[in-house]
Amino acid sequence: MSPPDLEQPVLWSLLGGGFAAAFLHAALPTHWLPFVLVGRAQRWGLPKNLLAVAAAGLAHIASTALVGSLIVAAGMALDEIVAGLLPHLSAILLFSFGAFYLVKSAIRRPVMAGGPALDLAEPTVGHGAAFWGLVAVMALSPGEVLLPIYMSSAQEGVGALALLTAAFALGTILGMATFTTLARAGASVLKLERWARYEGAILGLALIAIGLLVVLHQH
Repeated sequence: MSPPDLEQPVLWSLLGGGFAAAFLHAALPTHWLPFVLVGRAQRWGLPKNLLAVAAAGLAHIASTALVGSLIVAAGMALDEIVAGLLPHLSAILLFSFGAFYLVKSAIRRPVMAGGPALDLAEPTVGHGAAFWGLVAVMALSPGEVLLPIYMSSAQEGVGALALLTAAFALGTILGMATFTTLARAGASVLKLERWARYEGAILGLALIAIGLLVVLHQH
């Protein structure tokens, strides 16, 4: 990708949207609550906890990038047969995911993270096993909501996809680290769950907005 391409407003909009989508997606309790609970059970300090967050976040985005690359490769091959199909497919997927998260946020009550008090006994597993277990869990669950954004950026070139992956990684790790740190610092998990109730709606609207951007870019 040539330098002038990097100055295209649509590219920077996609990167900003990708960062925002990754950060909002990382606000889901599944992306930070396990680190809080395991960190407490293992008696980890904040640096150790955040190291696990960073490693797991990178693994999460690496698996997302791998799946996204396969989707882009398949889409580009198809695009050679049906000209211009890829951007429309990506827009449809973005709209679909956005609508899905909007509907889910409207009809599904958030799962509360509260429950019986944790028994903070001595760790029953080794620190290494706990650390790599968290990394493996995130690596085996690619961010499906981020995949359509790869498709929408495919025609911008390899450089754009690399930048988008970096934006995903930054947003994901920053989001996971923020909520993990807040929970460890004593912020009410219940209040963070209330935030998660609105996260789906915000994420859905953000994805629909990116889809609109893709459609407008084609015209």
